[in-house]
Amino acid sequence: MESAIHKPVARAGSNGTPSGPARARHIGAGLRYLVLSAHDYRSPRKANIHFIARELAKRGETRFFSLRYSLLSRHKRDPRLSLDDHANRVEKRDGVECYLWKTPIHPFNTRRPDLRKLEDLMFRGYVALASRVLKRWLSEADVVVFESGVSPVFFELAKRLNPRVRTVYIASDDLDTIEVADFVKEAFRKAATRMDTIRVPSRTLVDTIPSQGNIALVPHGIDHTLASNGAPSPYRDALNAVSVGSMLFDSTFFAEASHRFPNVHFHIIGCGQPHHPSYGPNITVYDEMPHEETVRYIRHADIGIAPYRSEAVPAYLADTSMKLIQYDFFGVPAVCPHAVVGGYASRFGYKPGDGVSVEQAINQALQAPHESARQHLSWSEVTDRILAPAEFDDVRVAP
Repeated sequence: MESAIHKPVARAGSNGTPSGPARARHIGAGLRYLVLSAHDYRSPRKANIHFIARELAKRGETRFFSLRYSLLSRHKRDPRLSLDDHANRVEKRDGVECYLWKTPIHPFNTRRPDLRKLEDLMFRGYVALASRVLKRWLSEADVVVFESGVSPVFFELAKRLNPRVRTVYIASDDLDTIEVADFVKEAFRKAATRMDTIRVPSRTLVDTIPSQGNIALVPHGIDHTLASNGAPSPYRDALNAVSVGSMLFDSTFFAEASHRFPNVHFHIIGCGQPHHPSYGPNITVYDEMPHEETVRYIRHADIGIAPYRSEAVPAYLADTSMKLIQYDFFGVPAVCPHAVVGGYASRFGYKPGDGVSVEQAINQALQAPHESARQHLSWSEVTDRILAPAEFDDVRVAP
């Protein structure tokens, strides 16, 4: 595993901490970074790639190019729709240059084998007609960060325009799980062994990567400064449960929970769905809100909820769910399906659709101590490991 994306640092000890006078600011300082993602850096909803990009911007010139956005996105509740008026022009946000590439249509998985040739044609055209901004940014970058999704289709273009560019793949999701087109899977398969680093945030994702020697196991991080945020509680009731995000959101959980626990006020933030008629009067539904405001609701909650609508969720979600990570960081006991409890003592599992199971999990969480079940890396520490994995023993994947 190579580690050239940094200035010299001391070798890390067995606990993953550099053992000499190394400082995080030295790793990757002065380089030019380009992030390719189907997210947009300016979106209010934050994923791990946003925090990584923010850390990169502290080290060098950083650009964030947003892919797979078109007129079709209006039919998919794309979270970037609020940025539509900002498409196809360069803007700077918090030190990061941003570009939302909007095309008339974008390639997608038709889920029909008989249309595979058409899919391939769409993806080839997408690459062949790549934005001039993308080509220029690829040519000027020292490091290109490809997030899982459509971005691997641009690997060959990046290498053709900039043969010496360093490449990093961020495996936010398994490509089969997010159902990307076969063209994208094949592009990643061809590129994987040539990537300088492939970062996986969960050990369960290792077997999904068609490469081995360049894998770095680096979990998601957390902004440790949030712990010192003295923002007051937004709650007025004695017992409060919070749910954040829209991924696989299960409204039936709250239909059950709100009636079984009339003494608990349930706060649902950014689920992407309106208030359901089956909800009890002790439920408040909020629109998506800025991350810092969402954190205030998490920090002061009695319990957190990850209401995934099925047990058939990817195993890696136990390690990568941002809401569950945030709940644990603040010592907030969490309620979630059994499939994503993992080995975390701060989580209490239930079977989706089983009201009795839901009730048992909530009761257990309400009685649990408010303490974290694990140590959490900062996003700076995460980015260090992504840029210089050979300097940290704790990223190694045992053969």
